[in-house]
Order: sequence, then C-alpha cells, then structure tokens
Amino acid sequence: MPRQVFYYDQPERFVAGTVGQPGSRAFFLQASARGRITSVLLEKTQVAALAERVDEVLDEALRRSAGQAPIPAVAPTDLIDTAPLDLPLEQEFRVGTMALAWDSDDSCLVVEAQALLEDAEEDEEAEPVFDEENGPDLLRVRLTGAMARVFAKRALDLVAAGRRPCPFCNLPLDPEGHLCPRQNGYKR
Repeated sequence: MPRQVFYYDQPERFVAGTVGQPGSRAFFLQASARGRITSVLLEKTQVAALAERVDEVLDEALRRSAGQAPIPAVAPTDLIDTAPLDLPLEQEFRVGTMALAWDSDDSCLVVEAQALLEDAEEDEEAEPVFDEENGPDLLRVRLTGAMARVFAKRALDLVAAGRRPCPFCNLPLDPEGHLCPRQNGYKR
C-alpha cells in the first residue's frame, strides 16, 4: 500500500491533547488547516520528549543565529491554545519515530511523526524499502518559531497535568491509592 503523507505548512493549529482521565489517557498530536484535521496517537513519554526537544532545537537555532532568528524566548501568551482537540477525532496511525529540524532558509521548525512499523519483527530477513512512495505513513508539519514554542508549552503542561506522584516512591497515585513499593506493598 502506498505511503500517506499528511503535510501541513504553517497549520492553523498544531497541538498535543488527550482523551480520557489521568491514568488512562490517550495522547494525540493534531494538526488542522482549512477544514482538514489529522490526528495521530502516541505515548505520553513521546509527547514529553518531543516538547523538550522542540524547546532545545529552538534555543539552539536562536543561539546559532545570534538572536536574529524569529523565535521568541518563551511562548507568546496571546497565541497559547487551551482548547480541546478538534472533532471528529479519528486516529490516522500510531507514532513510532519522530524527527525535528530547524529550516534556517524558511525560519521554521519541521516536525515529522512516522507511523509505527508493526510488521518489522515478523520478517527479519526482508529489508523494508523506504522512498517517496513506500514506507510508513508520515505527518509532516512546518511551524513558525512562535507556534513551535506554544506547542511545546502546551505539551509540557499536558504531561504535567497527570496524576500526582507518591511522596515515597514517585510512582503516579491513582484516586484510590496504590501499592507503594517503598512501603512494603501497603496501600497508600
């Protein structure tokens, strides 16, 4: 089956969001522009890693340009997006690999999320062929520096909004407590 590439150049919206209650949330990246919406599923750790790396790449691009790149040092408050994910929420694919790059010619951040390869372990002898027509589906988004900062802030806030950590073992607490390994399995 040919590869699908979902491409957004300066989308109207690019956010990380969740569905469900803390402890059983599903995490999504969602891009939208001109009535088109693309949503991909990923893990909480992937959202955290992506947001942290976005900030690092932007800081490095700003440093290398001696402060001349159009990148704000922090997310502009007038652009912060706290709205829920757009509906309908239809998952295109589960994210496996992600990549980031700063395009200094166009002064924008390029974010790529590639579909998880589910058949990779089944046939260890065969080498997958990746080119423009074949390979896993891909979400490619090009963002301004300001929009990338806003994305990173929202994503980090989203990850931090999960369950509180146990004061003893640092594992997440469920509303009904948890079996704490630091308390010999007693429920806290």
